[in-house]
Amino acid sequence: MSITKESELIGMKIISEVVGTTLKLMREYAKIGMSTKELDEYGGEILKSYGAKSAPYETYKFPGYTCISVNEEAAHGIPSKKKILKEGDLINIDVSAELNGFWSDNGGSFVLGNDIHNHQPLVDASKSILHKAISNTKAGVKIADIGHLIETEAKKCGFKVIENLAGHGVGRSLHEKPDNILNYRVRTNRERFRKNTTVAIETFISTKSTIAVELNDGWTLVGNKGGYVTQHEHTILITDKNPIVLTESNGMWN
Repeated sequence: MSITKESELIGMKIISEVVGTTLKLMREYAKIGMSTKELDEYGGEILKSYGAKSAPYETYKFPGYTCISVNEEAAHGIPSKKKILKEGDLINIDVSAELNGFWSDNGGSFVLGNDIHNHQPLVDASKSILHKAISNTKAGVKIADIGHLIETEAKKCGFKVIENLAGHGVGRSLHEKPDNILNYRVRTNRERFRKNTTVAIETFISTKSTIAVELNDGWTLVGNKGGYVTQHEHTILITDKNPIVLTESNGMWN
């Protein structure tokens, strides 16, 4: 959305702090032996305590308050009582919500317990690449150039990017224009970031796959060539200088 008055900025700051805090608390709450359904319900209670509504449920009737993807799942994992978290699992939690007509979105991948499967390098790459991408995002910068940066940095680390998942505008709904903040450069895309707009920038860094494909449950996405995918996401406000990270309360870079 385009921020045109102080009340809109305040609204975006409030809901962004809510989703960021929820993500942080869910990450800390996740324990070995817990089901993803229990973790999701904990997140749902936090959102309710703020008076916020789950964005994926409100928008798409997603069967959960948050998306929780484990190991080979790339995104949109459905919380389940049958899915029990184990030592060394690669977990992604994506939290987005609405409050007072404003919407915000963030997510992050992490390793549960000891990194017995060596997922941490992929997690660290995703986090650092998002930091670099956001640091280079300001008014007038081509969206395609940020995609090129993400892909280039991923390759430097020995990884790939998922090409059919993207960051997007956010604010008055979960997904707004621009809806093409991809993790690679599309040379024909000449669109530039605009000052005082709010967008969700997200990385999708992969060990093997370049395309996310949907499973038969109609939600869960996995890589087309297997392997693992990490995602990290912040909602930001575009300025002439460094962007304002609205969801910094998730503490992913701490």
